[in-house]
Amino acid sequence: MTEISAAALRGAVDLSSLRSRPAADQAPAGAPAPASPGDGRPDVVVDVTDQSFGEILELSRSVPVVVDLWAEWCGPCKQLSPIIEKVAREQRGRVVLAKVDVDANPQIAQAFRAQSIPMVVALIGGQPVPMFTGAVPEEQVREVFARLLEVAAQNGVTGSVPFGEEAPAAEDDEPAPLPPLHAEAFEAIEAGDYARAIGAYEKALAENPRDEDAKAGLGQVRLLHRVQGLDLQQVRAAAAAAPTDVDAQFQVADLDLAGGHVDDAFDRLLDLFTAVDADSRTRIRERLVELFELIGPADPRVTSARTRLTSLLF
Repeated sequence: MTEISAAALRGAVDLSSLRSRPAADQAPAGAPAPASPGDGRPDVVVDVTDQSFGEILELSRSVPVVVDLWAEWCGPCKQLSPIIEKVAREQRGRVVLAKVDVDANPQIAQAFRAQSIPMVVALIGGQPVPMFTGAVPEEQVREVFARLLEVAAQNGVTGSVPFGEEAPAAEDDEPAPLPPLHAEAFEAIEAGDYARAIGAYEKALAENPRDEDAKAGLGQVRLLHRVQGLDLQQVRAAAAAAPTDVDAQFQVADLDLAGGHVDDAFDRLLDLFTAVDADSRTRIRERLVELFELIGPADPRVTSARTRLTSLLF
């Protein structure tokens, strides 16, 4: 998890190009307009598009905004989004949660340089501040939200939006209940018990090997389990001191991947592949295949890395 830091406001990505869109880019006539966080609705969770993102940028000058980058096909997103929505609503209007479907709104995803999802970024005064990438337990989400409010206060962003009792959801909007093993994994993730979550997802895959949500969740939780408790500086120092130590390099690659630095993780392992013996190469190949599945076989970074691995194998 990436901790929020006030220093992240300096040298931040410029998002101003999304503030105003030409008339040709506006939503078509008759399309439902995105809800405005300040329109008197009791909720603080809003869907945001490329066209409406400028309103969110302006809002972030008075109220901290959390941006949840997600997609329908993303299993970990389905685990994380309900947690973020719950914690955002608990702030009673001191935080607005802007949900962005990256498939439908590629300009926002590009502006945040989203290399993997779920990705959660805060906006304070129009500037992005990293929060975390990947599914994390509810306890950690709460910690980051608390830190977000501190950083916002340090930068003079202390406003709020109207917030009342949560309106009951329409029956058609009720999310389908999770399958039992998925629910067990979700509860374990919230409790920080990644080993139990791994076991639940493995059982789900044993019952249905085509369960793509379980496969995606398993890869994500295995990664979280491996990086839990690791100190980035210590891990990097150990890897630098032992450049052919496979376990040391695995740890850095895991941390890179968890932080969204996908290409760095792949390049590290592919470079290592050429410098070790046959047994170690087998381990590296297996780990790369696991990480390829985690990111997704259609991702261009996976395609590039898989091509390079193939050339090294043959």
